[in-house]
Parts: sequence; structure tokens; C-alpha cells
Amino acid sequence: MDKREKLLAAALKLFVEFGFHDTPTSKIAKEAGIASGTLFYFFPTKDELVKALYIDIKSRLNEHISEIIKDEKSLLGILKIYYSATLHWALKHKTEFRFMEQFNSSPYLKQIAEEETQKYIKPIMVILENGVKDKIIKLMNVELIFTLICGHTFSVNQYLVAKDFSKPEQDTVINNTFDLLWDMIT
Repeated sequence: MDKREKLLAAALKLFVEFGFHDTPTSKIAKEAGIASGTLFYFFPTKDELVKALYIDIKSRLNEHISEIIKDEKSLLGILKIYYSATLHWALKHKTEFRFMEQFNSSPYLKQIAEEETQKYIKPIMVILENGVKDKIIKLMNVELIFTLICGHTFSVNQYLVAKDFSKPEQDTVINNTFDLLWDMIT
């Protein structure tokens, strides 16, 4: 693991444990076993570190989902894979997903460049727009539909994390809650 990766890993651990504001850069550098000056070489400010960590996690999640979803053609199949892959990834990467929840509820989200956020959102928005256009999804604002899907996903993840379910029980919850989501938007 290179120094940048060590800093991102240390920041992830500490941000989730203590929050953004209660985690000084000196603590991140110490956790990573790297000098504070080196941290600032890679990330000139703590804000830049927070945003870089978000982009790193979001891109890894996006690559994971894109790989799984690439051969699916139907709207139902794409949305189901997108939903279940996100939740399974979240269960496997609890700390990363918790960080994303924190980030999405923070002022940092508005500091991410529009083109960066669109890189991750646009593909699913196009799918939803086509679903509305093809009259598969209810005639609703696509941003609202996307918000409902995201909120549903984050809430179901919190439910799954709070319970001690076996893998088959997790799969049942994920499938059942997707069916509820599908019924809501179609």
C-alpha cells in the first residue's frame, strides 16, 4: 500500500469513528504512520482529503456495479442488480458505506464538482428517464425517483446492518425490499 492509500485508509477509519470535524489531520497522519507534511503533499487541505476519499470510494462502488450490470438489458433487471449489488457491496464494505452516508449528509457533497457527481449519477438517470419515457416507470420527476431509490437503499442498508441476519436472510430482505421499491415506482 502506497502512502496515499495509507492516508485514505487511515482517514476512512477515523472519519467514520470520530466524524469529519473531530478528526484532525495530525491524527490521520499518525494513524497512517506518515508525517503530516506528507499528508499535505497529497492533500493540501483536510477538505481535499475528505473529497478525495469520497471520490475513491464512489468510483470503486461504481466500477463494481458497472461490471455486474453490463450485460443486463431489461429495466427491471438493471434496477434490481443496481439495488442488490449496492446493498451487498455496502454489507461487505460497511465502513466505506458509512462514510458515504456521512458524506452525503454533509456540506462536502456540494463541494464536489458537478461533472464528478454526474459521472456516477448520469448512467442511472438515463435508465430512469428511458423507463419513464417507455411508460414502465410512473410519470414522475426522475430526480425524485432517484432520490427515493437512494433513500430506500440507505435505509435498507441501515436495517440490515442493525440485524444479525444470515446471508440467505439478507438476500430475502434485499429481494423483498426491491419488490416494494419496484411497486412504488412502476
